This record gives sequence, structure tokens and C-alpha cells, in this order.
Amino acid sequence: MTKSEKVAFVIDTLNELFPEVPIPLDHKDPYTLLIAVLLSAQSTDARVNEITPLLFARADNPYDMVKLSVEQIREIIKPVGLSPMKSKGIYGLSHILIDEHEGTVPASFEALEALPAVGHKTASVVMSQAFGIPAFPVDTHIHRLMYRWGLSNGKNVVQTEKDAKRLFPEEDWNRLHLQIIYYGRAYSPARGWDIEKDVITKTIGRKTVINEALKAKAKKKA
Repeated sequence: MTKSEKVAFVIDTLNELFPEVPIPLDHKDPYTLLIAVLLSAQSTDARVNEITPLLFARADNPYDMVKLSVEQIREIIKPVGLSPMKSKGIYGLSHILIDEHEGTVPASFEALEALPAVGHKTASVVMSQAFGIPAFPVDTHIHRLMYRWGLSNGKNVVQTEKDAKRLFPEEDWNRLHLQIIYYGRAYSPARGWDIEKDVITKTIGRKTVINEALKAKAKKKA
């Protein structure tokens, strides 16, 4: 298979398996999505979705958020981890949104990445999912699968994002990055991976990855 045939196979398979891709983080507007994505760093979407209703009951906009102290925010969000950094980030960015953006979340990579605790991946998710602007946020699932599929060298997420944007049509980015995440969770996880259930890797995957997976499977059976 040529690389373009592999890309077409990935797109077709994902469209078949995941024709609908709901946004995994519960939110009602760009601000609540921004906060949810910030909280999801080194945490799970499920855990974040348990905590955000408690936080948003107190403050679901920057004006109410700055009425809370950093310590109050931290107490609420503790279960998602990294709460000292995240609580300062939430408080700080809420102030900046009020002072510099009239209380609204800016639809610009540059402005988003200038906010405290907001990196490129968080900005990409907000641009893609809140504003519909083409972006390809790379999380651990996408980084792992792009390597397994032989579509990126796995050196770092910056390279993986470049490769994804080069290979996949721009009009598909916003849907595809979610489809790949859902596929990774269901069929190609980091742990407990069964290559027999992973049709994409089995069909187009990197030979070394496939051979290692088959060897590991054979060892288990022995």
C-alpha cells in the first residue's frame, strides 16, 4: 500500500466505525471547554467530567471564577491532579480574559497560547471543537497510533502533528483527531492491546510494531 492508500484506508475505516464523534469533555461554551481541556492534562476525560459540574456550579464564566480564590478552585479540582498549577492557571487566565478580551475566549492560537497553563494542544482543541477552525490536537492516543500505523516517526508530538496535517485533508482534521482518539481507546490502547482486534494496525501498521505484537501474543500462549 502506498502512503496515500494507507491514509484513505484509515479515513474510511474510522468513518465506518465512528460516523458520529461527540466531544468527550462536557461543556456548554468556549470558556467551559477551555477549562475542561486545561483540567484534562495528565488526567482522564471521565475524571474531568466528574469534577467540572462541581466547579461550574460555582463559576462557569471568568467573572464568577475570579470571585473564587486560587485555593478554593484548587480544593474543587484536586481529584484531577496537578491542582496547584491548574488552579493558578484557571484563575490567571480568567483575569486575562476579562482584562484583555472582554470576558470572552479568543478564537486565535496566539491569544490562547498566551494564557497561563494553556499550551499548543489545549489551544488546538479549543480552536477545533469550540470554533470549528481546522486543527489537529495530538494526544497520547494519536501520537501512539500515528507511529503504529507508520505515518509518523514517533519522535515527538510536534513532528506527529506536522505529519498528520501533511497527510490528512484539512477539512477532515477536526473530525479525524477525535475519531483516532476513540479508535485508540477501543481498539489500540497502550496496555492490554490485542492486534487481532486492531484492524488498522493489522492492515497498514509498521512491520516492527506488528512483529513485536505477534511475538508478545505468542509468548502469552506459550
